[in-house]
Amino acid sequence: MYKQIAIAGIHTGIGKTIASAVLAEALAADYWKPIQAGELDNSDTKIVSSLISNGTERVHPEAFRLTQPMSPHAAAEADGVVIDYKTLQFPDTDKTLLIETAGGLLSPLYGNMTMADFISFNKLPAILVSSNYLGSINHTLLTIEVMKRRDIQIVALIMCGNTNKASEDYIENYSGIPIAASIPFFEQLTGDAIRDCAINIKEGLLQHLQYEQAK
Repeated sequence: MYKQIAIAGIHTGIGKTIASAVLAEALAADYWKPIQAGELDNSDTKIVSSLISNGTERVHPEAFRLTQPMSPHAAAEADGVVIDYKTLQFPDTDKTLLIETAGGLLSPLYGNMTMADFISFNKLPAILVSSNYLGSINHTLLTIEVMKRRDIQIVALIMCGNTNKASEDYIENYSGIPIAASIPFFEQLTGDAIRDCAINIKEGLLQHLQYEQAK
C-alpha cells in the first residue's frame, strides 16, 4: 500500500473531508490536513477524528491553523504567517497517511504556489474527489488534465454525493480513469455510517489501489 496519498478535489466543498474519513476507515489509514483556514472550533481534523475508529490516535494535528475562513494564501497573509510547503514536516506513522489538501487542486497556497505544487513537490500519488453538479464534468476533466500535465499520479477517482450515470460515464470514457468508489450523502453523519460505507467500498478500492501501485 502507498505510504502517503494526497486527497485532492476538483473544487471546494465537494466532500473531501467526508471522503477522507471513509477512505481512512476503509484503508485503516491515518489522516492529516496540513492547513486549516477558519472553522477552528469545528475543523476538518476534528470532524474526521470524531468519525473514524480510534480517531484521536490516527488523526494528526494541522501544521497551520489560520483564523480566517479564506483561501490559505489570503488567510496566511491576514494572520502574518508564511506557508512554505517545502519545509512542512509530515507526521511520523507506520500506516498509510491520507493528506487532505485545501480547496481545489489549483487553490492558492502562498505567493503563486498552489495545492498542485505541494503535491508535485512531495511526489505524492493522489486520490481525486469529485461530485456531480452542473459544471462538474468540466471541473473534473480540467483537474485531471492539470494533474496529468504535472505528472501527478491519480491512483483513484472518487465520487461523492448523488450519482449521475451519464456524467460519470462521460468522465470515465473521456479521461480513461475509472471511478474507484462512490460515497453517498449521509442523512445522519455518524461513525457507524462512515464505517458501513467503508465496508461497502473497501474490497473494490483496495483492488484498485493495488492494481495502480503495481503498474
